[in-house]
Amino acid sequence: MSQPVCSIVIRAYNEEKHIARLLRGLMEQTIKEVQIILVDSGSTDDTTAIAARFPVDIVHIKPQDFSFGRSLNLGIAEAKADLVVIASAHVYPVYPDWLEKLLEPFADPQIGLVYGKQRGSKSSKYSEHQVFRSWFPDQSVSRQAHPFCNNANAAIRRELWQQHPYDEVLSGLEDLAWARWLQTQGLGIAYEADAEVIHVHHETWQGIYNRYRRESMAFKQIYPHETFHFRDFIRLWGRNVWNDWRIASGEKALGKEWFNIIRFRGMQFWGTYQGYRQSGPLTWKLKQTFYYPAANMEIPEGNGQRDVQPIQYHEGHE
Repeated sequence: MSQPVCSIVIRAYNEEKHIARLLRGLMEQTIKEVQIILVDSGSTDDTTAIAARFPVDIVHIKPQDFSFGRSLNLGIAEAKADLVVIASAHVYPVYPDWLEKLLEPFADPQIGLVYGKQRGSKSSKYSEHQVFRSWFPDQSVSRQAHPFCNNANAAIRRELWQQHPYDEVLSGLEDLAWARWLQTQGLGIAYEADAEVIHVHHETWQGIYNRYRRESMAFKQIYPHETFHFRDFIRLWGRNVWNDWRIASGEKALGKEWFNIIRFRGMQFWGTYQGYRQSGPLTWKLKQTFYYPAANMEIPEGNGQRDVQPIQYHEGHE
């Protein structure tokens, strides 16, 4: 291949139920000249065998050496393009112009990072859908004031990564830490709502707790002066439960979802509270807890909100 338009780095662990769908979606993109790099952290299923059916470069990392930042750094080190797209193995693009839209903001040389919209799947918890709607609105932002972003669906300039690789010690939120550095350099972050993916988060309740716990541990390391007290847990749990109940009532889903909402928001904010209290070194025991849980994730159908026809995924492809 001549110089690719972009290099796509995918982090994966036991993603045999999802990786083919993501790779099929990449094959359907309007941008064809891409390099795909899969960073596999010790999968014991058919993840790498499935990926090998596609034009993918596979990089291996031992489970005990894994962190989100470490796996990204290894993958980006193999990238040939100036622009690097980062995707979770359990997302898939909704539209064939996903890459096009995600890379468009880089026409502005002052933009160093772009992230796109995420929506939940049919198997996502009700409150998870509300989180996605809150974090990823329907309106694009050409240059945002804050460092929030998400590496499940993002792109960066490789030359900037060479100046400042991802933090390999953080238990999560390596994207937030990198974006914060980026803004200190006077460079911008763009949010592109039309670069949409479906993010399959079909976690156990313990998995939800672990995810928010590790992310709050990382947040405390990035922002050491921030606090999250027990009264914050009560206040945010109550406020978000009430708001989700209100939305669910309007959607005639409250009877089915009222207890799941209580439970999800409880795991979310109790995990956050515990993470603030327990912030410390990322040990191998914590890695096993945070990164290698047993989970059965379902594959949902996509949906379309734009004039562009969405990619048609078929179960037979998996």
